[in-house]
Amino acid sequence: MTTSSTSDIKTVGVVGCGLMGSGIAEVCARAGVETRVFEVSPDAVRAGRARIEDSLSRAVQRGRMDSEAQAAALGSLSFTTDLADFADCDLAIEAAPEKEEAKREIITALDKVMPGPQAVIASNTSSIPIARLATVTARPARVIGLHFFNPVPTLRLVEIIPSVLTDDATSLRAHAFASGPLDRHVIRAKDRAGFVVNALLIPYITSAVRMYEAGHASAEDIDAGMVRGCAHPMGPLALADHIGLDTTLAIAESLYEEFREPLYAPPPLLARMVDAGHLGRKTGRGFHRY
Repeated sequence: MTTSSTSDIKTVGVVGCGLMGSGIAEVCARAGVETRVFEVSPDAVRAGRARIEDSLSRAVQRGRMDSEAQAAALGSLSFTTDLADFADCDLAIEAAPEKEEAKREIITALDKVMPGPQAVIASNTSSIPIARLATVTARPARVIGLHFFNPVPTLRLVEIIPSVLTDDATSLRAHAFASGPLDRHVIRAKDRAGFVVNALLIPYITSAVRMYEAGHASAEDIDAGMVRGCAHPMGPLALADHIGLDTTLAIAESLYEEFREPLYAPPPLLARMVDAGHLGRKTGRGFHRY
């Protein structure tokens, strides 16, 4: 598939302004794209706006952008609690938590409020097959996966996942947008649970959880072994905490549901920690304390 760096996507809507959604909105705004961000309540809007403003301020402090670029990015952003404000968006990116039913509801709503014949709906899902999300719409040919990585402003990779229903024009437009204005390295994945990165990463993490669960070593020593022995920037248990143990569990469950291979089965300890609310960095406690 050949692609062009020229993108016809000028207005983007992002549904959700949590950790991933705020990062996606930030990189779109920094690229000069008009970016509208939806959240469910005024309080959630304020929290999301503050998250983006803080990230941009840190980028200025670290010399990664100047104050003029910061002001331009903020000027490209708007926030709303009404999905109808996405009516004229060229692209909407769903960035809700990794729960299939919630994502299907959002995509159904986007399908109704974006009447444009060329408007594209994308999901930032980490693992859910895109075809299952596309079938709730009247435009399955224009539904695609656009999977960013956390932290989005720093990690310059995007997985593009067309389903068997996605047409070539939508794939080309998504690729041109991610590689052009967003300046991301794009890899193309088949529409199978976990795609490329998580299909490799999650068994690595769950193997470390099983090792810890069996008492082979402490969480600190497991992580130190991979950092100092294999030159990984972060150990597997710290990485799970960074991703969020609830998200890690959801991806593992999606992989196991699809492939039924033991290496994808989520360890019982992972499920118990999620039940206990020990979700990693975002709650202050996971395999490590924060």
